[in-house]
Amino acid sequence: MSLRPLKDLPLLLIAGVLLLPVLAVLGSWFSWNAASGQILREMGATVLPDYALTSLVLCLAVGLGAALVGTAGAAAVTLFDFPGRRIFEWALLLPLAMPAYVVAYAYTDFLQFSGPLQGWLRAEFGLQGRLLPEVRSLPGAVAVFVFSLYPYVYLLVRTALAERAAQLMEAARLLGAPLSRRIRSVALPLARPAITAGVALALMETLADFGVASYFGIQTFSTGIYKAWLAMDNRIAAAQLATLLLVVVAVLLGLEMRAQKRLRFAVGTARAGAEAQPVPLRAGGALIAWAVCGLPVLLGFVLPVAFMLRPLAADWSVLPWNRFLEWSWNSLRLGGISAALAVAMAVLLAYRLRRSPGGVTRGVAQLAGLGYAVPGTVLVVGLLLPVGWLQQAWPSSGVGYWMTATILGIVWAYLVRFVSVALQSVQSGYARIPASLDDSARMLGAGGPGVLARVHWPLLKRSAAAAGLLVFVDVMKELPATLVLRPFDSDTLAVVAYQLARDERLGEAALPSLALVLVGLVPVVLLSRTLRAAPARP
Repeated sequence: MSLRPLKDLPLLLIAGVLLLPVLAVLGSWFSWNAASGQILREMGATVLPDYALTSLVLCLAVGLGAALVGTAGAAAVTLFDFPGRRIFEWALLLPLAMPAYVVAYAYTDFLQFSGPLQGWLRAEFGLQGRLLPEVRSLPGAVAVFVFSLYPYVYLLVRTALAERAAQLMEAARLLGAPLSRRIRSVALPLARPAITAGVALALMETLADFGVASYFGIQTFSTGIYKAWLAMDNRIAAAQLATLLLVVVAVLLGLEMRAQKRLRFAVGTARAGAEAQPVPLRAGGALIAWAVCGLPVLLGFVLPVAFMLRPLAADWSVLPWNRFLEWSWNSLRLGGISAALAVAMAVLLAYRLRRSPGGVTRGVAQLAGLGYAVPGTVLVVGLLLPVGWLQQAWPSSGVGYWMTATILGIVWAYLVRFVSVALQSVQSGYARIPASLDDSARMLGAGGPGVLARVHWPLLKRSAAAAGLLVFVDVMKELPATLVLRPFDSDTLAVVAYQLARDERLGEAALPSLALVLVGLVPVVLLSRTLRAAPARP
């Protein structure tokens, strides 16, 4: 019994690492005083209504747009058969490789007043003034988010429909239901939990975004937190805004988890028989399907990449080649360290869940699963608040130096956000390892570490590699936490792309932005191969 606390010590340390930033944000309300109340009242009378209204409008528009685009694409490639369907099945995932802020930079560079399109129109037709709507606006941000985040909805809806929709729609057809009624009464109700879960994920990404909102000058909670901390130097205001954003994200996370539970019952495992094939489309229907599937790929991936390739093709000399390797090395170094630590923590958690799934283990695993929903700006506040408190109480400790002048603080923030990504992949690998192997190993005298090292790890290598890759890519694209917590003169590709775009050097921002897109393509390709190999349909 006395050894039990020692066995739980690594789990408790992991729980402390993952929970401290959130507890610090919530704990800021315990230092409530008259000054704090005055700050909150001033925000309520000035900026808070704008933050709330803008965030609400943005979420409603993005949620509706992502649901329509993602569901339409998933229904087209799952329920219908037309030339090019196999290509669109994986092509619709390509916008996952595009960080939303990179899409924003690309469209701004091409469509702004001084951009090549409006310049060509004025020169060609003798026109004057602005010819296109302002890209850097709330509608522009909605369009960027919709065509960057709809794959969350597409992926879940496609998985839900591929399992059961073909059989049930065939049964409805045999009962005399026309195609429109089959879609309305069978396919859409079946996909509703998946749509809800996908929209919730897209909205969490929207609320967590800093790059698009900051570059477009949109007053959201994320930009408000950043402004309150760094521009106004007001930690209490930043903590209060971070708490409000955290509450909204927690509500969205609850909706997503509830939808995922309903999705388990909605999705079956039966294979579609020969009589339950996708409905063939003729010329008119095929054209509509091509438009439904091709437009999101064009707007979310093809055009942004083409816009960023234009500066490379026009003049290579203006691109920052001399410092590109330095930025790449900083990104690779942070990504590699964070991925290795995240996989190690995920393997430990998954192993303990398998061997002794007690209350402490399950609680720590749930905390790890919640981390991905915490926006980067909230993590920044949650990490810097206790640093400030400790620095004031213990000036000679040097805690501020270790958290802001080294990679400790930024890696900590990465682990809080991305351990959940690694844990999901490792747990999926554990699910494929029979429990009988553990019993056989113990009967042969292997202890706990021996079972993990000699039985589990050889079978988990592919899942651990996938987990490391996903964390690595997420770290490469993370912007708000990196922007604030990175050590001095340790710019990454994401930070440099943001800074160059902010300085209106969009042509130079194309090089680091394209590098991020190339890195993001790796997990998208692996995901598309996995989906094509899954026996969802014959």
